[in-house]
Amino acid sequence: MTSTTLKGGQPILLAFSGGLDTSFCVPWLKDTYNRPVITVTVDTGGIDAAAARSLAERSALLGAIEHHLIDARTAYFEQVLKYLIMGNIRRGGLYPLCVGAERVLQAQTIAQMALTLKTTMVAHGCTAAGNDQVRFEVALRTLAPDLEIIAPVRDRAFQRPEQLKYLQEHKLPIPPFGGAYSVNRGLWGVSIGGKETLTSAGSIPDDAWVLSKDAFSNPRAPERHTVGFEKGIPVSLDGVRSTAVSIIEQLEALAGPFGIGRGIHLGDTVIGTKGRVAFEAPAADVLLTAHRELEKLVLTGKQARIKETVAQPYGDMVHEGQHLDPVCRDIEALLASSQARVTGDVHVLFRPGSAFIEGVTSPYSLMAASKGVYGEAAGEWTPTDALGYSKMLALTGIFYKRAGSQGSAGAKQS
Repeated sequence: MTSTTLKGGQPILLAFSGGLDTSFCVPWLKDTYNRPVITVTVDTGGIDAAAARSLAERSALLGAIEHHLIDARTAYFEQVLKYLIMGNIRRGGLYPLCVGAERVLQAQTIAQMALTLKTTMVAHGCTAAGNDQVRFEVALRTLAPDLEIIAPVRDRAFQRPEQLKYLQEHKLPIPPFGGAYSVNRGLWGVSIGGKETLTSAGSIPDDAWVLSKDAFSNPRAPERHTVGFEKGIPVSLDGVRSTAVSIIEQLEALAGPFGIGRGIHLGDTVIGTKGRVAFEAPAADVLLTAHRELEKLVLTGKQARIKETVAQPYGDMVHEGQHLDPVCRDIEALLASSQARVTGDVHVLFRPGSAFIEGVTSPYSLMAASKGVYGEAAGEWTPTDALGYSKMLALTGIFYKRAGSQGSAGAKQS
């Protein structure tokens, strides 16, 4: 820690996204607590070189004495995203946990940074009405219960127009989207909140989308791509091997302009209310859809069914900031075990608004392992076996109907 950091007392470590809430927090914390502020951005995706420079410049202009950008993309994939893929996890059957899934890892990184900088004061810009306050604070209190957590926007009930006015009056930089939209971007996608998402009635305007502004007004011609998996993990794109992080970033660039993975999710928030958020998750949508179809080829029906029973609770716990609970390690062990044969290629057709799976291949194909052809010819069984099987399968229904008839007859006799 530099001598500058120590000037003015123990520094406040602020989780900094560069959005309106955290931009407001920098000068407000500095003025209110009369302490230096250090900003920390945990990069879990969506930050290129230009964005990194912009964050550092904005932090300095807002009055922070130091800014730290920590690359946590690989850790994010290894600790969270690969299990979301293995579990085919979408909340409400739609939302692929675009941004909330990264909060526990960000809190974990912030807690470690606080220890490194020898400060016990940590701040965030979450509101009282959102999920992130719970995710951040559950993780922070679990990992570092002695930290003092400061949440100005929540605890002082600051509204977005107030924050915007504060920055304007102090002649401080305004985030790109100003006060109109709250935009969060990560490796797994983008979430967008605005006045339209405060009700259930309509969509956000086309120019508010980040990755897919012209996807439907200026549609692209279809494209074909192939995603390769090994043990449930993406390892190649169009025959070129790469890291999972790189494949996710490439798929975002390829699928985003098609409007693939665009949606608006309405569901239950962590605090018990109904909430709504717009999202763009092109890479997540392609990978989850492709992985699901590959699993159908190589997993037995019982494997898939049992896995589904634990995958949804796992997704709920990640969404709610409970990822540090030891039961998540147990579920992850089952998910990883289930992926032993989830290896192969998935051929995907990109079209405006959809990723269509044209076919899947795998050396572990259960379809190819059978001598039978569905709807055409028997394989490891004979026509007589099929007849007997049909009779045996009908027995439960036969007995149930017979018992009902006997009961009705007995009731009439009495």
